[in-house]
Amino acid sequence: MKQNYKDIFWNTIKITAAGMIAILAAFSLHLEFAVSAGIVAILSIQPTKKETLQTAVGRFLAFLCALVIAYVCFLFMGFSVAAYGVYLFFFIMVCLRFGWNSAMAMDSVLISHFLSKGNMEMGMIINELLIFLLGVSAGIVANMHLKKDVVTIEELKEQADNQIKKILARMAERIMTKDMSDYNGECFQVLSQYLRKAKNQAEVNYKNQFGKSDVFDLEYIRMREQQYQVLYEMYKNARTLRTTPVQAENISEFLLLVSSEYHKENTADELLIRFHELDEGMKKEPLPVRRSEFEDRAQLYSLLRRLEEFLEIKKNFAGEFLREPQERR
Repeated sequence: MKQNYKDIFWNTIKITAAGMIAILAAFSLHLEFAVSAGIVAILSIQPTKKETLQTAVGRFLAFLCALVIAYVCFLFMGFSVAAYGVYLFFFIMVCLRFGWNSAMAMDSVLISHFLSKGNMEMGMIINELLIFLLGVSAGIVANMHLKKDVVTIEELKEQADNQIKKILARMAERIMTKDMSDYNGECFQVLSQYLRKAKNQAEVNYKNQFGKSDVFDLEYIRMREQQYQVLYEMYKNARTLRTTPVQAENISEFLLLVSSEYHKENTADELLIRFHELDEGMKKEPLPVRRSEFEDRAQLYSLLRRLEEFLEIKKNFAGEFLREPQERR
C-alpha cells in the first residue's frame, strides 16, 4: 500500500532517531567504529514488528557465522584483501543457502573492521558484537509503537463487501433483462483491487502483533476471495442468458435479498434456508420445451448451485469465527 506524506515524514523521523540513538549509545560506550551502529539500526528497521524481529534474529545468526568464517580466513591468510575476498565468497554462499540475503552487506561491513584494525582479538570481537546489538536494539525499539490499524482494515473490508453487494444486485438485474451490453465484468476488477488492498493491510496488521495474533481479518479476506471466485462463475452463467425463463424472477428476487442482507455479521443460516425453499420450488417446475429455454434453465441451475456454494462459504466462516464457542459444539 502506498504511504501518504504524513507516514513518510514520521517514518523518516523514526529511522533517523533510531540511527542517531544507536550512534550516541555506541559513543557513550567508547566503541570503535561507533557510526556503524547507526547504519545497523537503519538497516534493521522493517515495515512491521515481526519482520523487524525476524530480520534481527536472522542477521544475528548470520553474524555469528561471519565471525567464524572471518576468523578462519584471517588466521590462515592474514589480514589481507585476499582473505577478505575468500571470507566474502563463503559467507555469501552461507547467506544464500539459509536465506540471510539481507545480512550479507551489514555483517560484512562489521567484519571489514577487523581487516582495518589488522586484528581479531576478543576486545575487537566484543566491540563489533556491541555495535551489532546496539543497532539492532534501536531498530526493534523504533517499531514498538506499531499496532493494528483497525480503522483502515475496516474501511477496506467494507469497500469490498459493498462492491460484492453491487455485483449481486447487478446480477439480479441482468437475469431479468435480455439486453445488457454493458454487463462486461468491470465490477470484478474493482472488487479485486479492494480485496488486494484489504489483504495487504490485514497482513501488515498481523505482523504488527506479538503474542497471540488476531487472524480474523486475514481469514475474513480469504473467505471473501473464495466468494469472489464463485461469484465470477455466477457472472459467467448470468452473462450467457439469452431469454428470461419463468424461474428467473424468483432467482432475481433472491439475489436481491442476498445483496441487501450481505454484511460481515450475517451467518448465512437464514439465507440458506430460503435458498433451499427456492431450490425445491424450482425442482417442481415443468420441464422446458424449447431448446433455448432448456439451455437457459441449465445456466440458471448452474448459477443456483454456485450461489449455494457462495452462501456455504460464509456459513463455514461464521461457524469458525462469528459464533460463540458454545454454539460451535
